[in-house]
Amino acid sequence: MKNIGVIGAGSWGMALAQLLSTNGHVVTVWSIIEDEIKMLKEKHEHVDKLPGVKLNDSIVYTTDLKEACTDKDVIVLAVPSPFTRSTSHNMREYIADGQIIVNVAKGIEETTLMTLSAIIEEEIPQAKVAVLSGPSHAEEVGRGIPTTIVVGSDDLDIAEYLQNIFMSDVFRVYTSTDVLGIELGAALKNVVALAAGIADGLGYGDNTKAALITRGITEIARLGVKMGGQFETFCGLSGIGDLIVTCASMHSRNRRAGILIGQGKTYDEAMSEVKMVVEGVYSAKAAMGLSVKYGVDVPIIEQVNKVLFEGKPAAEAMKDLMGRDKKREH
Repeated sequence: MKNIGVIGAGSWGMALAQLLSTNGHVVTVWSIIEDEIKMLKEKHEHVDKLPGVKLNDSIVYTTDLKEACTDKDVIVLAVPSPFTRSTSHNMREYIADGQIIVNVAKGIEETTLMTLSAIIEEEIPQAKVAVLSGPSHAEEVGRGIPTTIVVGSDDLDIAEYLQNIFMSDVFRVYTSTDVLGIELGAALKNVVALAAGIADGLGYGDNTKAALITRGITEIARLGVKMGGQFETFCGLSGIGDLIVTCASMHSRNRRAGILIGQGKTYDEAMSEVKMVVEGVYSAKAAMGLSVKYGVDVPIIEQVNKVLFEGKPAAEAMKDLMGRDKKREH
């Protein structure tokens, strides 16, 4: 039994809190939102973000960041990617030397082009940072639906330690030391999922979806390998696995936002209707920045950026993708 702090009470944070509590660990969940903590204490359910999942009575809830971070075997950082830096900065004074922090958000910081684990290491240099990623909708993990995921750390011993903590009969965990590859796959697939949603909104079919998934993972892997990730990682759970589930499921906020844009909604209208952080939007500009920095061609990601931020009609973007110069597949 381990003492675990979960920083962030969104759908993914609560799904993991429920999993870890069911695994027999002592779990404390933090949120900065007092009304959210009050609701969780009273209802033992996140009625807004994880409705229908009754949370274990043993989970503790707090708005005190020090309480959530102190004397913990593991801290799970589950805030949306735009808040990773500010939350890490606020946590720093409460983090002991050698504290294991597992980042479970997905994204790249637009202004610095840094991965989230790099941000945490910069803000909390005394911590040992790992990542958890893969095809894992919170709505299904919270309900105990069989799920497979990967935990990554530069230190294999830490990855295996975390594997034992998270793994259960319905949550299978693999290990990896390719932290960079895991994070790039996790962040960039959200941008491709926006493209898949846009195609759905335009009324296109399965052929289009398959093309976007296949060519999308090619872009992700091409850029990821150039940056130092391992090609095999992009063929695995945090690469093609996460890309498939995010492009295909209505649980995916990135796909839902893309559908609305494909149907003619503006960027602002789509974000308002989804009502959750659409992390692919935050990663899209960063992905283009990385492609320029490393000299890698990413045509799908480029067109998503033009639709999101330059007002390009979605149908025109698809036409331009289809009309690119002829190429060999390999």
